[in-house]
Amino acid sequence: MKNNIVFAATLLSVSIGLIAMSEAAAEPAAAPATDIVLRSDVEWEQLNPARGDKSPKAGTLWGDRKGTVATGFLVEFVDGFSSPPHIHNVTYRGVVISGLIHNDDPDAKPTWMPPGSFWTQPKGEEHITAAKGSTNVAFIEIDHGPYLVMPPTDAFDDGERSINVDPSNMVWLDSSELKWIDQSAASGTEIAFLWGATDAGQMGGSFVKLPAGFQGDIIASGSLFQAVVIEGTPSYHLSAHDAKAMEPGSYFGSKQPGSHPLSSAPDTDSLVYVRTNGAYKVVSN
Repeated sequence: MKNNIVFAATLLSVSIGLIAMSEAAAEPAAAPATDIVLRSDVEWEQLNPARGDKSPKAGTLWGDRKGTVATGFLVEFVDGFSSPPHIHNVTYRGVVISGLIHNDDPDAKPTWMPPGSFWTQPKGEEHITAAKGSTNVAFIEIDHGPYLVMPPTDAFDDGERSINVDPSNMVWLDSSELKWIDQSAASGTEIAFLWGATDAGQMGGSFVKLPAGFQGDIIASGSLFQAVVIEGTPSYHLSAHDAKAMEPGSYFGSKQPGSHPLSSAPDTDSLVYVRTNGAYKVVSN
């Protein structure tokens, strides 16, 4: 079984250290060239064609899970889905967007992860994945491909250990604890660090919670910024007259530093997963 409590305590100590590590990201003058993939535009195919109609559906947000590059994709499971025991050749990270997901050792008691949960699955480790709910969708990312489903007879121990983190175990930091949040965006804006590093050029992942009614920017200093909407329906403002409503599962990203203008609905918070190789800062208008 994964250890949520140990992870949360470790994350707290790491996050507190980050407060002193990094000043705010420098504010670039120009907006970056942004790629946007709306959930409604995602093209779905079978995740594991060998299972035919029993396979979950997968839709790519960036990259190519069949190639060698880093990739982010959505997976959709039917209600009651349960995979046979299997392994993967690469480690992946996952975030629950809707429904309930269980991912653990084949003999483990089901621990259902709700929306906003984060988990990791090490390569080579035998496990099953199950889902329940009318709509079960998760975001999955890999640092390199191809992403393969293999039998448990090929299992191996690469030294990595898996984790499941329920939303109740997230460690959230606000502007009083973290310089990545500008005082102007203080009310309700929070960040939770999930994995990786925050140094320039080093990859890391985090959650950004934007409160209802937020209007402002996520300003990225890294050369790669990738974000997936997990909860809420924030709008991405391409210009003063062009805003894209981003339902959960939608993606925006850039391959250069710059500002990403966002707003939350007046009555709903927004939760965004961010994968980047540098610091960023959240400011409000």
